[in-house]
Amino acid sequence: MQLIDAYYLSARSVYLEDKIKKNAFILVKNGKIAGIHDQPQIDIRILELGNYKVLPGLIDLHIHGRDGCDVMDAKMSSLETISSSLARYGIVGFLATTVTSSWEKSLAAFSVIGEAAGKQMPGAQVLGAYNEGLFFSNEHKGAHNEQFFLTLTKERIDQIVSASNGSLKVLAMAPEVDGAADLIPYLKSLGVRVMLGHTNANWAQTCCALDAGASGGVHVFNGMSGIHHRDPGCAGAVLLNDDAFVEVIADGVHLHPAILRMIYRLKDSKKITLISDCINAGGLNDGIYRLGELDVKVEQGVARTLKGSLAGSTLTLNRAIENFVNLAGISEVDAINMASLVPAKFLGLADSLGSIAVNKRACFAIADETGDVQATILDGNLVFSKSETISAFF
Repeated sequence: MQLIDAYYLSARSVYLEDKIKKNAFILVKNGKIAGIHDQPQIDIRILELGNYKVLPGLIDLHIHGRDGCDVMDAKMSSLETISSSLARYGIVGFLATTVTSSWEKSLAAFSVIGEAAGKQMPGAQVLGAYNEGLFFSNEHKGAHNEQFFLTLTKERIDQIVSASNGSLKVLAMAPEVDGAADLIPYLKSLGVRVMLGHTNANWAQTCCALDAGASGGVHVFNGMSGIHHRDPGCAGAVLLNDDAFVEVIADGVHLHPAILRMIYRLKDSKKITLISDCINAGGLNDGIYRLGELDVKVEQGVARTLKGSLAGSTLTLNRAIENFVNLAGISEVDAINMASLVPAKFLGLADSLGSIAVNKRACFAIADETGDVQATILDGNLVFSKSETISAFF
């Protein structure tokens, strides 16, 4: 596909960080946003998008797979398939997320993620690795096979960091496991965010972990001790801590609409990251799939272990945005920020990604009025399109 040094995107609605700008012209120059205007300022080609909406490129912080491929395949071809699939839904970057398996399989997966993080992918970029697994409690294991749980040690952390070629961005853990309290500061010193999940930790244990430097909660309410009037648990602690981020799976299954509204009231949009937690069944028909070391049954798009525990999802971020808007009654701007700007801030990338602003990377999701993504642009280049008009322009 031929690269274009400079062009305008012209759209009826452009979603900025704090508002929707109507009838705007976005100047894209050398892969960056060079201006946002009411009228063209220079005589160059214009891509007319009509009634389509221009959103910032989305970022999925927590995803295991799609289209039959899993991060745990430990294959570059699997990550490339996931990358291409995600681009179809407006996603420009993601954290390749592991799940509990053998130590050897886990290190092999991290090795491939480390290689992919420095490589040009066909669609969404691999922004790093997310370790979800290995260091959890049995009580809230969810779709993780407890036979492979390990003691958290500095040596194991170092091995993961080394295997991932320094691309490890997030490590999830149960804060009550042996070694957690001492190793949270160590992980923070390495630039790795600690998220708390698959845990039976009480309020006090969770607060201690947050005070030690943990960043928030993994798919809040799911896989953690819930709110009880005599012990607010892990969920209560991360929701009431002003600095803590919470991951939210807005598929209408993992969380009741009233709980979505409660989360939003407690955290606003600035500390909520919408995630898909999608597994390899995403984009495919119902059936039996494999997640880590467990069989998973997908019925009507809902994934569960054979014992009935929810096992990730088949969700896409563009649908998570629509769901949060419709189920919780919040603004589109806030919901979009939860899937773009907040994840970018979480990763320390907000100076270049996460919103449509001058001098940021030209990364966009172009969607119709129903939220269906029509095209995805990464650094000014088209990485997905189902519109013949948009394809022909590039």
